[in-house]
Amino acid sequence: MKKIAVIPARLEATRFPKKLLQDLGGRSVIEQTYLATVRTALFDEVWVATDSPEIAEKIKATDGKVFFSQIAHSCGSNRIAEAVEALPADIIVNVQGDEPFIQKESLQHLLEVFDHDPQQQIDLASLMTPLREWEEIQNPNNVKVVVDKNQFALYFSRSPIPFPRGEQDTYSYKKHIGVYAFRKQALMAFYRLAPTPLEEIEKLEQLRYLENGRRIKMVLTEVENIGIDTPEDLEKARFLWRDHIATF
Repeated sequence: MKKIAVIPARLEATRFPKKLLQDLGGRSVIEQTYLATVRTALFDEVWVATDSPEIAEKIKATDGKVFFSQIAHSCGSNRIAEAVEALPADIIVNVQGDEPFIQKESLQHLLEVFDHDPQQQIDLASLMTPLREWEEIQNPNNVKVVVDKNQFALYFSRSPIPFPRGEQDTYSYKKHIGVYAFRKQALMAFYRLAPTPLEEIEKLEQLRYLENGRRIKMVLTEVENIGIDTPEDLEKARFLWRDHIATF
């Protein structure tokens, strides 16, 4: 199977504009995310799909592959679908541009879902990790996911789900890590679907998939991925970067 990674990179993020161009360890956040993805050596190709000449310039300076979006997109998966429509590939992985701490272990587990699915019953898989602190569970920047007994997603929300009417420590909450692995035909089918009410109210593109009766296989990982959604997240990332880069 040919596996490619595409990093959707929109410049004007709502919560933290131009965050992908902020410095992290001497390079921009988007460069560090691109290089971390390449370093995994899991993909036949790694691309950045962007609407920003500034981001494109950064990636080209690293000899990276850039697709410049011709359409204004409401979500990252749509941007990726435009980029890969004419590319030969079996599995397309959406790596978020603000995830410079992404590591090989979690991506490898995600790709193994398709290696162990000879009947091609799974079209889309994504990652989740435990959330243990109640403050983090309540934080709307941490998207929560609940799953069924077979680890397929039931729902995603910015709110704490399930809502604890008793002791919250009796349930293992899960944070969604916004990395998606699509079979190409499933990604193109997603691209043709109109945004849905739940997607629009929660601002979570994966709900479009669920609202249309599709299933998302969730893969549990203990590897912590630090996304950068706010200036405070960036400061935390800068503090942790030295220890992180020392592991390579």
